[in-house]
Amino acid sequence: IAVAGESAGGNLATVTAMKAKQNNVHSPVFQLLIYPLVSDDQTTESYKKFENAKPLNKAMISWFSKQYFSSAATAADPYVAPLKATREQLIGLPPAFIITAEIDPLRSEGEAYAKALKDAGVAVTYKNYPNVTHEFFGMAPVVETATEAQADAAAALKAAFANVNAK
Repeated sequence: IAVAGESAGGNLATVTAMKAKQNNVHSPVFQLLIYPLVSDDQTTESYKKFENAKPLNKAMISWFSKQYFSSAATAADPYVAPLKATREQLIGLPPAFIITAEIDPLRSEGEAYAKALKDAGVAVTYKNYPNVTHEFFGMAPVVETATEAQADAAAALKAAFANVNAK
């Protein structure tokens, strides 16, 4: 199986992979993380630049974060905020394709998480799609870039499963 998710779902997908590794159970073969929320840090370049973006802005994320990162201890937990994971906690995670949107407060943390995974030796493809906002991925009927991103995601999943079947 592979794990996949958008935004908070991207968080849940990568945490599932991390927990599988921690508990020494069968790991997913791939992670598809679409503009994942992986940190409580709202001081990044993309938060500053796109704090008033639509459909998702800093004020909305602040409200969501208060619900999810309910305490300082929770926000420091890498199984809640995966960007806070140590290199050792990330080593051995399945390959990942991380998609971000240019006009999205979450862009910087998605990019940083891709780098953290790469630094831990995880095979990662990172792609930032220009001129689109958070939630673009599901808008293929009206956003051409979404069609491209969906095709890229499907190709990455297909390759991951082909690689597993070849072993």
